[in-house]
Amino acid sequence: MSTQEKRDELKAKIEAAEARNEERTFAKLAQDTADSATSFVKEHPLAAVAGVAVLGVAIGAMTRPGRRIGRQAGQRASKFAGYATELGVAYATGLLDAAGDAAATGKDKLEDFSDALNDNASAVKRNAAFRTGNAAAAARAITREAGKRAGRTVRDMRSRASR
Repeated sequence: MSTQEKRDELKAKIEAAEARNEERTFAKLAQDTADSATSFVKEHPLAAVAGVAVLGVAIGAMTRPGRRIGRQAGQRASKFAGYATELGVAYATGLLDAAGDAAATGKDKLEDFSDALNDNASAVKRNAAFRTGNAAAAARAITREAGKRAGRTVRDMRSRASR
């Protein structure tokens, strides 16, 4: 495969990905993110807590007390790591709640839009039925008038022919 063919293939993949991203709404993206985060935490709760704990220990190790050798420094780093772990868990929980709230808001807006669309469709349907009824009544009236005129014309023609 030539370099130009590779570039063209990569360009086509990028354009396809951009088209897919444009089709997705923010509400759908928020809902997908919340669902995937929630399912990961539900499937791997220990991994989630362990990840946050490792992050807390890493931050603790980067601080000055965490680098000191000694018992007191270790205790401080341990306390700091515990606080960082709690903070990380609280932050992750807040993110999940925010994602859930965003998804719920998106769902509510979608329901409102759907209701408005349904109301408009119902109004269009009623209007079309009304106009159809009016057109049918007008067609019956025209037919009735045409029948009367035809009957009168035939009657006049007979009376003239009999004279």
